[in-house]
Amino acid sequence: MSVRREHGSQGRSDMVRAGGPWPSLDDDAADAHALHAAERALRQMSDGFLTLGGEGRIGYSNAAAERLLGPPHRLAGRRLWEVPVLRQIPDLEDRCRKVMADGAPIGIDVRRPDGERWYRLRLMPVEDGLALTITDVTEERWREAARRRATARESLMDELTGALAEAVDTQSVVTAIAASILPAFRASGLIITAAEGGRLQVIGAVGYSPETIDALSGTTYPADSPTDVALRTRTPQFFGSTAELLARHPDVAGYPRAPDKDARVFLPLITSGRPMGVGVVSFDGRHRFDEEERTLLTALSSVIAQALERARLYDVAATQARELQRGLLPHILPSLPAVTGAARYLPADDGADVGGDWYDIIPLSSDRVALVIGDVMGRGISEAATMGRLRTAVRTLSELDLPPDEVLDRLNDIVSDLGADYFATCLYGIYDPVTGDFTYASAGHPPPSIACPDGTVTTCTTVTNPPLGAASPPFDTTTANLPDGTLLLLYTDGLLESADRDADQGMTRLTQTLATTLQNAPDTSLEALCDILTAALLPSDQLTGDDAALLVSRTGRLPASNVATWPLPEDPRAAGMAREHVRDQLAAWHLDEELTMTTELLVSELVGNVVRHAKGPMRLRMLRSRTLICEVSDGSLTTPLIRRADLADEGGRGLQLVAALTQRWGTRYNAGGKSIWTEQNIPETEAPARLTAG
Repeated sequence: MSVRREHGSQGRSDMVRAGGPWPSLDDDAADAHALHAAERALRQMSDGFLTLGGEGRIGYSNAAAERLLGPPHRLAGRRLWEVPVLRQIPDLEDRCRKVMADGAPIGIDVRRPDGERWYRLRLMPVEDGLALTITDVTEERWREAARRRATARESLMDELTGALAEAVDTQSVVTAIAASILPAFRASGLIITAAEGGRLQVIGAVGYSPETIDALSGTTYPADSPTDVALRTRTPQFFGSTAELLARHPDVAGYPRAPDKDARVFLPLITSGRPMGVGVVSFDGRHRFDEEERTLLTALSSVIAQALERARLYDVAATQARELQRGLLPHILPSLPAVTGAARYLPADDGADVGGDWYDIIPLSSDRVALVIGDVMGRGISEAATMGRLRTAVRTLSELDLPPDEVLDRLNDIVSDLGADYFATCLYGIYDPVTGDFTYASAGHPPPSIACPDGTVTTCTTVTNPPLGAASPPFDTTTANLPDGTLLLLYTDGLLESADRDADQGMTRLTQTLATTLQNAPDTSLEALCDILTAALLPSDQLTGDDAALLVSRTGRLPASNVATWPLPEDPRAAGMAREHVRDQLAAWHLDEELTMTTELLVSELVGNVVRHAKGPMRLRMLRSRTLICEVSDGSLTTPLIRRADLADEGGRGLQLVAALTQRWGTRYNAGGKSIWTEQNIPETEAPARLTAG
């Protein structure tokens, strides 16, 4: 017996080492034991598990599957896609058959009908059917959703921050905010208000009717209203519907609000610790604000407030700059006997910086008119100030009756003294209504355009000198003779050039537009002509990168019958001859009753001064225009000066007398000497009609 035990023991050890079954257990019993253990493990696993036969009928289900799908007696033998809980899964039958046919597993994520949990169904092919696992992936979906929300939040913040970085003024900031926030939250309206002294001022709005904006702007907001609470607590106020808003704040029932908006959130806008206003994001219907939306909107309110504060400062600076520039430009162009004009100034659209474009019409002696246009290179307050200096200098120099080239010479000195970084283009010209000549000089400026009464439009040929600050005088002078009623156009390069057009192309468009307009409507007013030309060259829907100025003038000739000229001898007889010419001419002009005595006295004094202190040749000229103009010319460059005469002096009061009897007087120099001119008012009943320029 002991031998058998030893023999049996040795044989058992050999079998174990060989990896064979335990010799004392029956093979079927071992298989049953293993199956029971596996079934027990499947039964207790946390994931649901089912086996499906070839027709998709459920064979085995574990406890987790039964808790999710129903008791075993309702599952066994039933096709998977017929289980009530699983009927919501689209094409489940087709998917099962596809797995059996292709032999490739698939996964399906489904949500429980109550919406609280997510499950992943995985269909796997097995021998004679399918196996199905059901795994709870709710936490995974939550984490994934949180990651998506975080990514979306970061993306929204980046998008809004980038858009606000490019927006400079208040309206562009409001537009950028609306473009980012409204789609992200599926909202329909945004309104930004500033709260000042208990009143609301609408800064900007998107998605609101003009009637609602008008009703809100300037109204007071009640105490304990959503606006008041948001500003006082500095906490956003969320309302899922209008009913909820009125339930919490019944006192605002009569407060103006948009009838087409329902849910709202009131965001306090706080900058530097100071509440500046409220932003309202609204929705067409009811809205449930989850925690993520509340957190994001609260964070965005700070970004919005900072952007609006920057925009407000920009708007203030831009307004001040525009007011400065408007103050430096002519408020009203003078209507002169020889020239009438209209002008347009169009600022660039790229920021608060102002430009240095300017224009002017300046009356000179003897009905002559100076026309000037210029452009200080660059943009900014400094350039606008330089423009103001140059315009003032031009007016001062025009009082000296200097020719155009000398005016530019003096301006060049002024710009050069400002520094190496200052440059300006300028065109200065003088129109003489007696001769019809327009004499001008240009420092790097576009040439003028001329439209003759017969409809011919041309661009003047101009010698181009360098800009002021870079030029070396002398400046070249050009003269164009203008027929009566000619249109003279001066402009800066901002009118001609654009992003898709160079100066030559702009000049072509300008002349074509001008010619077409005058051909179709020759009586077009100067104001209308300015509008037509600027609209053609600078359409309102296109941004401009440079300021543009346009000066349109209509010139008129003084009729020959209103001009009289006589040479005078260089001896004492000249005064008597001059008085005789004055009497005869005033009688011919029917002005003898009012002006003869005074004019004789003025001319006699001026001629006597030439005889005593100057030299010939001497000439007397009289012009009948809006005023009576008398000129005495000689060949001397000496300057007549008014001096104070003592009581005992027998002379020295002549020019005092001239100043007392005239509206104004002065001296004009030319290549051959000088002219002393006077102007006297003509009685309205005797004044001639305005020149044909009008």
